[in-house]
Amino acid sequence: MNAAMLLRISFYILILSPALLVQASAADSSKKSPTASPISHPPALLGDPSWALGLRLYQAIRSDSSSVNTLFSPLLVASSLGALGEGSASATASQLKDLLKTPAPAKTGADPADVLSGALKSFTNANGSSFNLHTSSALFSKQAPQLSQKFVKDVQARFRLQHQTLEKGDSKADLKQLHSWAKTGLGGLEGASLAAEIQAKAGAMILANALHFKGLWEREFSQESKDLRTFLGKKYTKVMMMHRAGLYRHHEDIANMLQVLEVPLWGGKASVVFLLPFHVEGLERLDKLLTLELLTKWLEKTNKTSVIISMPKANITSTLSLQKQLSALGLTDAWDQDLADFSGVSEQSKGTLHLGDVLQWASLELAARAGEGDAELEEEHIEKPKLFYADHPFIIFVRDNATGALLLMGALDHAEGEPLHDEL
Repeated sequence: MNAAMLLRISFYILILSPALLVQASAADSSKKSPTASPISHPPALLGDPSWALGLRLYQAIRSDSSSVNTLFSPLLVASSLGALGEGSASATASQLKDLLKTPAPAKTGADPADVLSGALKSFTNANGSSFNLHTSSALFSKQAPQLSQKFVKDVQARFRLQHQTLEKGDSKADLKQLHSWAKTGLGGLEGASLAAEIQAKAGAMILANALHFKGLWEREFSQESKDLRTFLGKKYTKVMMMHRAGLYRHHEDIANMLQVLEVPLWGGKASVVFLLPFHVEGLERLDKLLTLELLTKWLEKTNKTSVIISMPKANITSTLSLQKQLSALGLTDAWDQDLADFSGVSEQSKGTLHLGDVLQWASLELAARAGEGDAELEEEHIEKPKLFYADHPFIIFVRDNATGALLLMGALDHAEGEPLHDEL
């Protein structure tokens, strides 16, 4: 670590450690949770289609230097594409299937579509306990032939994908309808505008996902309204920080200069995983470094350790069109009216029915609140804590601990707050 980083850490430990240690040992002893810690060994990442597609999509999105505060749901994207794959044939079906391929087979030997369907049910069951979640997924069609009722009922039951029709009108009318739908899916939040207009031709289908996520920690963080600190991102800003000292799964990769931290959510049904570079830097190096093998290695090496955590109270919001990235990953025929084969979606699909876009509205809230429950948490004893001081950009994952699925993946490149003049 450089001298400035060491000075910042030393000052932080000297001033704040006593208060945080008291908070960890005293305040938490009265908190309650159905389980005291997350599942130690969730299913392997290498066999999960949400992780395999999610990481490839993330790196494709981040290859564009203008991508900032990226956030999307690999599980929702993968399950919606898997649903569409159920109604495709020929090369279109093969390309959709290839998108969901994993480096290793699932332990259960289940089909990827079944794995994704099961993960969706698992996350739905955890809603309201480990986190508060608003989400919706839909298949919009524009002046398309009648869709098969069997297909519509099947994808709604297995993938929570509802069919909706885009009303007659131009691209502005389509965009207005989509934004209205997304606002409802986000629980009333206003999603960011898309960078480009939607050009839906007759016969176009648009896959859309909207998700707002607020995790409920297993143990509450402390926050002071006057504790404003500088977040050293693409924009330097003054932000409110949240603090906590406790026992967490943690790993330091000295060679790759990063920390891995897993913070359990209430009841242990889900966890939030953070990747934080040792030094103040942008995420370009870390974005390129990521592989499923490395992520697996890091998570396997995490051990329950005394950690002092300080992170910004922040909201990450993102609106994405994924057509360009999915095309680069090999999905090419689905967008072409002449090549696309969605004969399982509609018997009159040939030469008309095609994929127009894949859209994502996502929002993640980092706040101090913990959940509420009935069982006592074990008292924590803090000794020689590590410091996880997230005052600069980091990568974030939200994982289901029962199935191992990846609900959210994103990056905090800058935190909203009072601006300062220095920037990375």
